Amino acid sequence: MEAKLSRDMIILPSVCDWGVKLSIPDLFAQFMDIATLHAEQIGVGEAALEARGLYWITVKTKARILRRPAMMERVKLSTRPLLPEKVRAVREYRLEQDGVLLAEGKTEWAVMDAATGRPRATAGVFPPELELAAEPSYPDPFARLDPDFSQAEQIGEYRVRSTDIDLLGHMNNVAYLRALLGLLSVEEQKTMPQAGVEIIFRAPCFEGELLSVRRRITETGWELAALRPDGKPAVFLKLDR
Repeated sequence: MEAKLSRDMIILPSVCDWGVKLSIPDLFAQFMDIATLHAEQIGVGEAALEARGLYWITVKTKARILRRPAMMERVKLSTRPLLPEKVRAVREYRLEQDGVLLAEGKTEWAVMDAATGRPRATAGVFPPELELAAEPSYPDPFARLDPDFSQAEQIGEYRVRSTDIDLLGHMNNVAYLRALLGLLSVEEQKTMPQAGVEIIFRAPCFEGELLSVRRRITETGWELAALRPDGKPAVFLKLDR
């Protein structure tokens, strides 16, 4: 049982954007996939937790992007969970090419009680024989955003589709990123900040709901919010220069 998982990848056309590079949503999708694979290997995957009356939820995730690899480039993606705190757990990611860092990221998770829908302590979730690192390799803190987007520019609306829904019955984490960035034109995406990308999840969305997407420009980049029909935020997206 290894505390770190690495795998070699080729950047195939299905994960590339208009610039023939690994797209930002697909970078986060690769994080999600390798995290799921490793969780299965160390006994904390979906089925294993379901048998214990538990499930994982993503609270927030972020990445620092130095260079997005182009189509057909060969890269290595790795992941490891850190020693968890009382009610939160962090998993880190690194995308490299020949030992050179291309991107790094991390996700903050919570363990939920399936019966109550409330967070459970992380104690005992990971196997005791798994030696988890306490020191992060990507120590940048998660952002704190002003949640009031009432005065921000509305850039569009998005209706949640059946193809956005995941196994828990609500909108998939990466689907939010695809939806928000999909409201921006190619020309806007060419100029948008993307050295840092962070998603903060606040409330689930379900099939058929209409989300209002707003944007504000700050000194460090762009901040987007998807608001539910009741006006409450579902997700925030922070794009840094």
